[in-house]
Amino acid sequence: MTTTFKVDTRTALLEAGKDIMFEKGYTNTGIQEVLNKVGVPKGSFYHYFNSKEDFALKLIEYTDEVCGAKSRRALTDSDVSPTERLMNYCLEGKNALSESKCRKGCFIGNLSQEMSDQSETLRKALSAKMFKWKELFALCIKEGQKVGEVSKAWPADKMAELFFSGWEGALMRAKTIKSVEPLNDFIDLMFNHILKAT
Repeated sequence: MTTTFKVDTRTALLEAGKDIMFEKGYTNTGIQEVLNKVGVPKGSFYHYFNSKEDFALKLIEYTDEVCGAKSRRALTDSDVSPTERLMNYCLEGKNALSESKCRKGCFIGNLSQEMSDQSETLRKALSAKMFKWKELFALCIKEGQKVGEVSKAWPADKMAELFFSGWEGALMRAKTIKSVEPLNDFIDLMFNHILKAT
C-alpha cells in the first residue's frame, strides 16, 4: 500500500513561487502563474499572503530555512575542520549549480541583485539574511584561526565578508558564462592563498 502525504496549500504556493521566481525573477513572476501551477483559486493566495511583496518576504524566509538547511549543516559540522566546512559549502554549491546547468544560483543573491533598489522592505529582509550567512562564515574562519589553519592576516569578519561577497560574485559570473570555472577560480584563490595559514 502506498502512503501519500498532502502538501499544505501555503507550502505548495511557496514551492511554486520559489521555482518560478528562481527562473524569472520577482518582476516577471505573476501571482496567477503561481496559482495555476498549484491549481488553487486566487482567494487561497490572499488567505496566506497580503501582497506579492509579502509573498516575496515569506519566500526569503522559506528558502533560507528549507533550502539553506544543507549549507548550514556543512558550515556547522563539528566532525570536520573549519576549512573543510567552508570547502564543503563551496563544493555543494558548485555541484548544485553544475547540476542545474549553471542556472538559478542563489535565490537570496538573485533577489538582492534585482530588488535592492526597487523595494526597501525586501532590501532590508535580504540584507538581514546575508548578514546571518556572513556570521556563519565568520565563526568558521575564527575557529580556523584559533586552531592555526586559517591566516590571521585579517580579522575573521573581514575575511568572511570577502568570502561571501566573492562567492556570490563567482556564482553570478558562472551563471553569465554558463560555466563553473569562476567557482573553481574562487575556490583555488580562497583556499590556496587567502585563507591559507603561512
